[in-house]
Amino acid sequence: MSSNHNDSFRKWINEEGTDGYRPESGRYHLYVALSCPFAQRALITQTLKGLEDVISVDIVHPQLGESGWSFDETLSGCSKDSLHPGRKLLRDTYMESNPSYTGRITVPVLFDKVTNTIVNNESADIIRILNSEFNKFSKSPEQADIDVYPQGLRAQIDDMNEWTRDIIYGVYRAGLAKTQDAYETAAKQLFAALDRVDEILKNSRYVFGESITEVDIRLFVVLVRFDTVYNMLCKCNLRRISDYPNMWNYVKDLYQTKGFGDSIDMGHVKLTYFASPFYKSMNPHLIIPIGPEIDFSSPHNRNSLLLH
Repeated sequence: MSSNHNDSFRKWINEEGTDGYRPESGRYHLYVALSCPFAQRALITQTLKGLEDVISVDIVHPQLGESGWSFDETLSGCSKDSLHPGRKLLRDTYMESNPSYTGRITVPVLFDKVTNTIVNNESADIIRILNSEFNKFSKSPEQADIDVYPQGLRAQIDDMNEWTRDIIYGVYRAGLAKTQDAYETAAKQLFAALDRVDEILKNSRYVFGESITEVDIRLFVVLVRFDTVYNMLCKCNLRRISDYPNMWNYVKDLYQTKGFGDSIDMGHVKLTYFASPFYKSMNPHLIIPIGPEIDFSSPHNRNSLLLH
């Protein structure tokens, strides 16, 4: 059985109702940001599994303030809190779920409409919950059969999830570094890991061959933001993703796959990273860059690879 603490929500949904939550159509809700890489993990998995009509979604405003994420449907692509009329701050949902909560106000949030409480706010968990626990509600048998965490690859996936943390969290370690040594250490580890991924992708369409796994989801949400945000804001500028022959085509391939490119809004991304008080230490004047211009819809070469 999972357990919640005062700094996180880590309950599970399964048929056994181990934590008191069983999979039901229409019962659960996602709070996400179209700018946040961790929230995009949930949106991608929801679409891959054909659960768009099973789990409802609200989209927060991309400017991350001192009080966390807020609701303001006046910005295109955003919504109000459809479950709590008039609610302006996601923080209120956190505190209502646990008045002793001391952690950050993050997305994604997987919320239970029946008990009016947060079930889980850890994106890695939410990927796996959506992947395995709602198959009977998928739009098609083909989507129900999709498995981004297959039994035969779990050890390899877990291992790769571990070392790719140098990418996923390395961009922030570099960008928020307070010393030259800390910055250079994080940046060098980041690019060493990127080089390693690019080599893996040399002869493989996805990281583990011809099927998308959670590793591809976790990587994509960082790589697709890299040249727009992390290259500039976080000084991760040794190379761009578009400079990597294999990885750049891989990102375009995934972007053009249903659920990937349509679950990100680059305008929202820029508002989060360049115009939010949360990131002001890296961009004191909150100036939003006019570029770069990136065409994720241009042709890629991934279909021609030998799949193995």
